[in-house]
Amino acid sequence: MMPRITAFYLALAVVLVMLLTASVIARRFAARAALGDNGDRILARRIRAHANAVEYLPLALLQLLVLELILIAPLWLHVFGATLLLGRALHAVGLSRSGGPGALRMGGMILTLLAMVAMAVVLLYQSIMWWLTAI
Repeated sequence: MMPRITAFYLALAVVLVMLLTASVIARRFAARAALGDNGDRILARRIRAHANAVEYLPLALLQLLVLELILIAPLWLHVFGATLLLGRALHAVGLSRSGGPGALRMGGMILTLLAMVAMAVVLLYQSIMWWLTAI
């Protein structure tokens, strides 16, 4: 079975990370900062927006993949995947615009955590149910 739904959200995640990468590169040129942020606050925020996406997306996409492999209903896979990607995009925009708390950043983090916790709960439930029936 080809995990096509996960592949779709993985492709979207790669596009998001590449856009964030391009944003960092463009600001590095403007700030003349080859390494680090050179004290440039805008560059520092863009670096963190990129890093934050790279920190959360791999584990969340792995969760989505395992859910797809254990044959969770496609609708739920799309709900989890869309919530995750929307959360990461909102967080990146919010963090890039302002270093402080803001509605986009906070909303993005809430959506990301909601998706990841929900996927973890479903994975735990499915695992426990499998163990109980395997005994």
